[in-house]
This record gives sequence, C-alpha cells and structure tokens, in this order.
Amino acid sequence: MESVVNVESASHLYSSFQSLQTHLNQQIIGQESLVDRLLIALLADGHLIVEGVPGLAKTTAIKKMAECIHGDFQRIQFTPDLLPADITGTEVFRPQEATFEFQQGPIFHNLILADEINRAPAKVQAALLEAMAERQVSIGRKTYPLPKLFLVMATQNPLEQEGTYSLPEAQLDRFLMYVKIHYPDAAAEKNILQLVRSQAQKTVQATTVQISQQTILEARKQCQQLHMADSIEEYIVQLVLATRNPEKYDRDLARYLRFGASPRATIGLDKCARSHAWLQGRDFVSPEDVQAIVYDVLRHRVLLTFEAEAEGIKSEQLISRLLELVPVP
Repeated sequence: MESVVNVESASHLYSSFQSLQTHLNQQIIGQESLVDRLLIALLADGHLIVEGVPGLAKTTAIKKMAECIHGDFQRIQFTPDLLPADITGTEVFRPQEATFEFQQGPIFHNLILADEINRAPAKVQAALLEAMAERQVSIGRKTYPLPKLFLVMATQNPLEQEGTYSLPEAQLDRFLMYVKIHYPDAAAEKNILQLVRSQAQKTVQATTVQISQQTILEARKQCQQLHMADSIEEYIVQLVLATRNPEKYDRDLARYLRFGASPRATIGLDKCARSHAWLQGRDFVSPEDVQAIVYDVLRHRVLLTFEAEAEGIKSEQLISRLLELVPVP
C-alpha cells in the first residue's frame, strides 16, 4: 500500500513540474533552455548565472517562475555605488528603546534576481556569494538564517564591459551553472509579438499554475533518490579528472587548459544530471543527462591558458573535446 502511495505522490510531483515548465515556456518564448536550467537549479538547490544580451527575457523568466511558487521574489539592481549592507541588511538604532534592531536586506527572500552582478564592486559581490554559500548572514555577533527555499539567478551583460567588475574564478565556482542564452529564431520572434500584443490587450489569462514550497522540497528528495549506476558516477568523475589531467587524453587539451574543475563540479554534475533525468520523467540517470548539462556546469570551472585565449579558443570547445575523449559507459 505504501509503495502505491509513493508512486502516486511521485506522479503528482512530476505532473506539477511539467505544468510549470509548460506554462513558463508559453510565457518565455524562444528560451526553452533557460526555463529548463531554472527548473534544474530549483530542483538541485543551487544558483545560476545567466549571460545574454539585453532583452532576452532573463528578468521575465525568474519573475514568471516566482509568480508560480508560494514564495517571495526580490530584484536587486547591481550598481557601482552599491554597499554590502544594501544586500544583507544593517542594524538600525531605535532611540526610544536605546537598542539596535536588525533591518533585513533584500537577500532575505526566496527567489533573488541579482541583475548585472558584474556592475557591483568586489565587496558587494562577496557579500552576495557568501550568503549563497553559507545560507546565512552574519551581522555583528548574530547570525540570521536565509529561507530554506533560496535561489539566486545572477545576470551578466556581455556588452558594455567598461565600468564592470568581473567575478573572480573562485567566486564563479560557487554558482551551480553558468548559462549562456542567445537570440530567439524567427518563428519565436513572431510569437513574442503576438504574446506582447495579447498582454497589452489583457487577453492573456492569469497564472493558474501554483507550486508550494513543500512540493519543491519533496521533488528535490525524489531527484536525489533517482538511481545512478556506478558506471555513470565513474563517467562524471572521469570527466572532471580529465579537466585536471588533460595531458593523459590530448596534447592540445594540455596546452589550452590552465586549471581544471574543482570537486564542486563533480557534485554539480551529479545533482544537475539527476534533476534533468527527473524532469524527463525517468527514474534513472543516463549518460545523455550528464552530457545535456555538462557545458553549464563546467563552463565557468575550467580556466584557459593565455595561448588558448590568444587563439580564440572557448571553454565550450574544450568541453566538447572532453566529451569525445572520455569513454561513455
């Protein structure tokens, strides 16, 4: 009897996320990959950084997802004059009681959009990334926990690099995925026009998909319980080890790779592959699940040599070469 209940529960959770994915793809036209990565990050309990030119619905994507979740959303616009306290909050003096009271900052929400994170100075970036890693904020002698459901989507604009502060590689490593998005095709562009016109005329129905935080937490448990064969685990480990010892596989890889991925990459590949498989409706992880998310997990974790940069080699090219060289189980 218990197994029947578990199967029904699993089916209900999967159906809820499928409805959410369908709804988001109807609202965020032409960015199916971004929607997929947002859901994977939500299931894998990680954060993501999204890079794309302005106008590709990065902000709209997480706002629409927030509308479907029983949680709160906060957008933080990063600027050069931002201070760490503007993110985490600060202690305010109450003269009536002659005491200090902590005033929570915008980080104390479930879904956070860190818009143009590379426009803020290093101290502000560090304050955000520390909160992401520790899931808490320390002010003075007190520590304040962040919500259990906590996801940060940071965005970067690849244009207008003047006056920006690039995130150090060590801080980029704290993001579960680094997602790059591109322009939609002609058909999607036409559908975007029709959607915007319908929204302006208020002919689009209100959001009907709603997922509770408890549903998300239960779905996370199911993702981590998915069957992963030993051969798949070994495949993940060998992919990461190949970034650290490229000379064992290919001479050009050794010339172009300066540093390999950290153990966070191994953990990230495991979590994201499980979440990807679960979203596909399977109860096991396949090599295709690993390959589907490997670029987003490794893109910001493999550092290129000056020679590679001089020759215009991109990290995606090296990851593709790794997929060719590392045996698939």
